[in-house]
Amino acid sequence: MAADYGQLSENLRGFYDFTGKVVLFVGAGGRQILDPSIPTKKLIAIDENAQSLEELKANIVERDMQNSVEVVRSRFEDVTLCGDVVYFEFCLHEMHDAQKALFHARSLAPDIVVYDHLPDSEWVFHAAEEDKVRRSAEAMECFGVRRREMFCTEQRFRDHAELLAKLTVQGVIAIQRAQRFAGATNIVIPMSYELALL
Repeated sequence: MAADYGQLSENLRGFYDFTGKVVLFVGAGGRQILDPSIPTKKLIAIDENAQSLEELKANIVERDMQNSVEVVRSRFEDVTLCGDVVYFEFCLHEMHDAQKALFHARSLAPDIVVYDHLPDSEWVFHAAEEDKVRRSAEAMECFGVRRREMFCTEQRFRDHAELLAKLTVQGVIAIQRAQRFAGATNIVIPMSYELALL
């Protein structure tokens, strides 16, 4: 994301207290909003992507946090570890079956925290993820949301090339939608998102 990670992290810290808890962190590879230095009882970082997890492992070693963070390469559906909270970081919409993922999460922990896009986000349109985000939002509603907060930030890109670098992995539709920014600089796309406690 080309969004303000400081703002995203602050939203998360204000929404849920992970202190002293065993946290199953789903989608942990790559750059994290949940700060691994938060004094959790244990942080179990779960992701399928080997390269992203290698980056995370290097970050953990750099911060000398090997004793408090466990890294698990796995599909979330196959995880059997239990904890106090399952935390989905901008990945519930990527799950094949979001509702099934939420029921599995509940079997692992009493709290579920979801940090994800809102269906009406302009960024979701440009990333061509409207259907996936809508389905995950519907799954959360069916599952039952205990508390939620909604936020808005901006995705910022120096130019069209930087935007395309971000959106290319999203496929042809996202690339086509990005063409409206061809030749533009200082591109700003609003991104609405939410934190939900289930």
